[in-house]
Amino acid sequence: MTDLADTGVVQLDALAAWAAAIGAIAAVLALLWRTVQRIRQIHAVVEAWSEDWQGTPARPGVPARPGVMVRISAIEHELHPNSGSSLRDAVDRVEAAVQELQQKP
Repeated sequence: MTDLADTGVVQLDALAAWAAAIGAIAAVLALLWRTVQRIRQIHAVVEAWSEDWQGTPARPGVPARPGVMVRISAIEHELHPNSGSSLRDAVDRVEAAVQELQQKP
């Protein structure tokens, strides 16, 4: 019984084997290329998130971007009464003025 891939022509059999090998190598390289591209995309997303979280220092022509924790502390500063310059102090002043206006006949 003969093999189905055996044509009886040695050169044709060798050519078919080489074509199959080259096709398999090309498929593996294509799969590897797609995997590397996906890893690069994920790396870019993680790097952008990391820069947003940590902030970036100033560069020539580009101002510094504060990180998340610095921005949160600035927001918290506005939510608590301090020397009168916070948003909370402004809300308290408006509330006091409204109550004063409501008490006048």
